[in-house]
Amino acid sequence: MAPPGLVITALKSALAGPFDLELARGSVLAISGASGSGKSLFLRMIADLDPNEGRVELDGVARSSLPAHLWRRRAPYVAAESGWWAMTVPEHFDAQCRDRARALAERLGVGAAQFDGPVDRLSTGERQRLALVRDLILEAPLTLLDEPTGPLDPVSTAKVEAVIAERAAAGAIVILVSHDPAQGGRLGARRLRMVDRKLQAEAP
Repeated sequence: MAPPGLVITALKSALAGPFDLELARGSVLAISGASGSGKSLFLRMIADLDPNEGRVELDGVARSSLPAHLWRRRAPYVAAESGWWAMTVPEHFDAQCRDRARALAERLGVGAAQFDGPVDRLSTGERQRLALVRDLILEAPLTLLDEPTGPLDPVSTAKVEAVIAERAAAGAIVILVSHDPAQGGRLGARRLRMVDRKLQAEAP
């Protein structure tokens, strides 16, 4: 029998946890909770960006068996405020995948003029969607999204949700943090709530 896609066992830090969680391939998990409750910290712990201990396995491969940069290619984290390290957008994409990235950006409502231009001319929402493009073109088995539609209008939100649903349908696991109580329902997601830096079932 194939192992569950994602298995988290006794994941904890001095600030949060412990967390135990299993998600099959193709699952979407939506996590809600008050600001400061530990939602972003949980995603960062899975990505091994913050100090933590415990076991995380993806498709039967232990996180501890991989160098950090290889693990993060398999489990990329998209922050609520994306980071940009070069002057222009195309510089953030490998040359061989820029055409795919540009096409995906257009699907998300970010046109070629924005994609081919300087980062400092992008709106907050455009930056967020392009950060999502940076993640999605990796076609990673696990995607960690922190408020992926927070700054977006309803039309742009619907486009992002459609792409997220496609990734899950293709077998990816998606864990997203959202303050929109309806978003998990639209994505057919399992829903949990972060309370005092622990996960619990969301009240019906």
